[in-house]
Amino acid sequence: MTSWNPTSWQDKKTAQQPNYVDSDALQRAVSQLTTLPPLVSSWEIETLKSQLADAASGKRFLLQAGDCAERFADCTPERITGQLKVLLQMSLVLVHTTKRRVIRVGRLAGQYAKPRSSDLETIDGIALPSYRGDLVNDIEFSELARTPNPNRLLRGFERSAMTINFVRALIDGGFADLHHPEYWDLGFVEHSPRAAEYQSIVASIAESLRFMETLAGEAVGAINRVEFFTSHEGLHLHYEQAQTRQVPHRDGWYNLSSHFPWIGARTTELDGGHIEFFKGIANPIGVKIGAHAIEIEKLLDALHPNNEPGRLTLIHRYGAEKVAGELPKLIEAVQATGKQVLFICDPMHGNTKKTESGFKTRNFDSILSEVEQSIDIHKRLGSTLGGVHVEVCGQNVTECTGGARGLDEHCLGDAYETLVDPRLNYEQSIELAMLVGKKLG
Repeated sequence: MTSWNPTSWQDKKTAQQPNYVDSDALQRAVSQLTTLPPLVSSWEIETLKSQLADAASGKRFLLQAGDCAERFADCTPERITGQLKVLLQMSLVLVHTTKRRVIRVGRLAGQYAKPRSSDLETIDGIALPSYRGDLVNDIEFSELARTPNPNRLLRGFERSAMTINFVRALIDGGFADLHHPEYWDLGFVEHSPRAAEYQSIVASIAESLRFMETLAGEAVGAINRVEFFTSHEGLHLHYEQAQTRQVPHRDGWYNLSSHFPWIGARTTELDGGHIEFFKGIANPIGVKIGAHAIEIEKLLDALHPNNEPGRLTLIHRYGAEKVAGELPKLIEAVQATGKQVLFICDPMHGNTKKTESGFKTRNFDSILSEVEQSIDIHKRLGSTLGGVHVEVCGQNVTECTGGARGLDEHCLGDAYETLVDPRLNYEQSIELAMLVGKKLG
């Protein structure tokens, strides 16, 4: 692709981009981003790609989880630690139940931009630009707050860097040591109806480690830390292009703002800017596939022409009511190309609804049902479901109904914090990992 470069997308029609009043200010911000050190390395990216190839063949399982939309205000030690804890604990459960190595990919350190169904939001007859995430503007409904501000690109990058730095420091310092998974407990785990089951898993893993180390006569050093990767939706293409560069001793271009960027379901136009940008980067990439029409063969021709192992992940998101009718068509269309992709299930976005009181929510049973149906469909068609993609929170929020505690719609207002989409709280996340793991095991 000798004609491709990180700005090639600008020659295409590109959806979901902010309308900046001051184009010169945008260019200044992008130029600054271009000069800053990268957030991740090409070595880490290639390691993840190799592991995703293993997941596509059933040797590993991908857990991609984190916030719906990160907020600048949530770049705090408590929030970041909470997100890391819930991902580690979910992965611990999945390792135990599936007997597979789990790839941990967080929706964090860059998930600051969100697509919207309309460019404008109208309240009391006043129309202002829609909130597109903290990378673009502010949730406050005022003209100043809602006007897209290019300086926010720099603020988002800085917070992404701080988040990655803190996560790496925690992991390198032993926070993720599997010898001590009890360190990951959050305060309210003891109140969960499945707390005893979780503690049994923790005890079993600890006993297994002691047994292995007794046989070996020394500590199993590799268990002292885990690998952790970052991901976000590559929506704001000026931001993505600024950190896309060539690196020494490797061919091609790497987007060094994240290990694993993905294309959202609203930006999959084959002749659009997002496909143009993503086809030129060497990262492993994901594509959200929903009930919208898309030509799978042409999509794979554009993004996966060489059938490179680990390159392409398809994240299907149909909803519990539609997955049985839609997913087989996707699997069969991919199989007809002869190419291998990693299939993972996003059971969140197809199951969103609004209550009479105005809350956006998702029901735990619907989320679980979509994953379980997906597992069965893949198995029936000779395919593999290699992972899940979920929106979770390390805090005790009340945004999704159901789960072992039986959270209902009347409880949603107790701790409803999300600015965009509802997330599973800590208890619901651990319960989902347990039940999905049992189904896979």
